[in-house]
Amino acid sequence: MTGMRKKKNFIFTNKKNSKRAIMAVILGVISLVSLGTVVFLSGLSGGSAKVSYGFTGLLAAVFSLAGLLLGVVTVQNKDYYKLFPVLGILFNFLTLAVVCLVLYAGIYL
Repeated sequence: MTGMRKKKNFIFTNKKNSKRAIMAVILGVISLVSLGTVVFLSGLSGGSAKVSYGFTGLLAAVFSLAGLLLGVVTVQNKDYYKLFPVLGILFNFLTLAVVCLVLYAGIYL
């Protein structure tokens, strides 16, 4: 049975995690959390939002646009792993979709 032992496989690669992609994920999480908090607090107050809530929503949209840009730029580079850029794109796109949904609901509902 000595000859049938499983060999250890080593993968040698120069890939690494991108700092831009990690920043994209952080921006996406900050945007999602702040937007969720604003929507929750606005719902608690019966739908009447303060001006600071609107500013926070706008800031979340700007953060998510920056994070989306960072994620898209990083995912195109083949020297980096793809997990963080894809997560950054997903989080930031989700934030932008929620912002669009809130604006649509505010206008038409």
